[in-house]
Amino acid sequence: MKILFAASEAAPFVKSGGLGDVIGALPAELSKNKDNEVAVIIPYYGQLKQNPDIEYMTSFYMPLAWRNTYVGVFKAVVKSKGSVRTKASNVTYYFIDNEAYFGRDSLYGYIDDGERFAYFSKAILETLVNIDFDPDIIHCNDWQTGFLPLFLKALYSKVEKLQKVRTVFTIHNIEYQGKADKSFLPEVLGIDESWRNVATQDNCINAMKSAIVLCDKLTTVSETYSHEIQYAYFAHGLEAIISENQYKTCGIINGIDTSLYNPSTDPKLEYNYRPASMAGKAKCKAQMQEMLGLPVRDDVPMVAMITRLVKHKGLELVEWVADNLATMGIQFVVLGTGDKHYEELFKFLAYTHHDTVSAQIMFDPVMANRLYAASDFFLMPSKSEPCGLSQLIAMRYGSVPIVRETGGLVDTVAPLNIETLEGRGFTFKVFNAHDMLGAVERAAEFYKDKAKLEKHRKAIMKLDTSWREPAEKYMMLYSEIAQG
Repeated sequence: MKILFAASEAAPFVKSGGLGDVIGALPAELSKNKDNEVAVIIPYYGQLKQNPDIEYMTSFYMPLAWRNTYVGVFKAVVKSKGSVRTKASNVTYYFIDNEAYFGRDSLYGYIDDGERFAYFSKAILETLVNIDFDPDIIHCNDWQTGFLPLFLKALYSKVEKLQKVRTVFTIHNIEYQGKADKSFLPEVLGIDESWRNVATQDNCINAMKSAIVLCDKLTTVSETYSHEIQYAYFAHGLEAIISENQYKTCGIINGIDTSLYNPSTDPKLEYNYRPASMAGKAKCKAQMQEMLGLPVRDDVPMVAMITRLVKHKGLELVEWVADNLATMGIQFVVLGTGDKHYEELFKFLAYTHHDTVSAQIMFDPVMANRLYAASDFFLMPSKSEPCGLSQLIAMRYGSVPIVRETGGLVDTVAPLNIETLEGRGFTFKVFNAHDMLGAVERAAEFYKDKAKLEKHRKAIMKLDTSWREPAEKYMMLYSEIAQG
């Protein structure tokens, strides 16, 4: 089967968050099946222009409403050798080049983002007309590729090469939908009025809404999230549309790249370790404590948060009980950037409680891996969490998750029974600061039983959180719609 992933970012080339990780790892897993030909297409951002592995393919001009826009197409191939345990992967990456739209300092955050990614969505289809790749499936991801199913149905339905293409649309985060003014339909998309209802939600043109309605299959990144977004609390206005399209919706939990996130081989760690030999984890913790200026102690648990510092990640709960966390006999380490309010909150907390709190206000992938390895517990009190990768990475490094029961956190972190050691982590249901604090307190108490802690650490490190099973589920989904 020929599968094309369309997304706004993809590791190893460019990423700003979990979407980039997913588009870096899932296609690679699918390509291990010798019957699959897998490709990824992303914008050719300015920061990629110096990459020597990316080479020019072709270029042409494409109409976008009244504009005549340049489309450059570049290409790279990423291969893995595989090992005794893993098969080799082989993924082709295509890059859409337009300096006016993508030659900028950042991936997102511009006033013309709607036009930029509408161009990208149409340019993908035009590229397929001009290159030698005929996908059976185009797998679109989030609002940045939300207009692709609309372009396919409205403008390319009679193009012979694209007539058999089926689309999958995955919602990674329903909060960001690609909303635009009513004039966007004729002025930017160049699509006639007969498609307005399909593309309109709350009197705005809405990229995500049009994709939900027009795609052949709709997926979310966890099963629980696929149910949650039928309700207004989670759906940001799209609950009715989701419910109407529930018949073609399913949730498939994300995995992680277990070769990349592997404490036994991770080059970012000075001390590697594995379930059969855990001494390196204690060394990682002591090293981190020393580096952060925290007392080097093994008798207190280190609780980490590696997150974007934004409200829906549960930071309002942390703020409410911040002093309790700082004085309850744990070491609390925060790594991330985001809202200035929360950045200043954690800086002040670290200043006033310098022996128990460290605030690392930065984006640092090396520091992140080292903190996963050093920490005893990993706090994720999210208000909503479509899937979450951090809790999966944390478990891979033997850091026990403390999570709120929502979205993918429910699906990946079963409550831990401290007697039988069934389950995976400490959980709380209600979005309440003291319920969260109670979960942290239970974790701190569990830390005192080092024998049980060690046994549980080894168990969660051995869990299969790879892309193997999710990839099998996606293949079943692709086969279903390709045959239909």
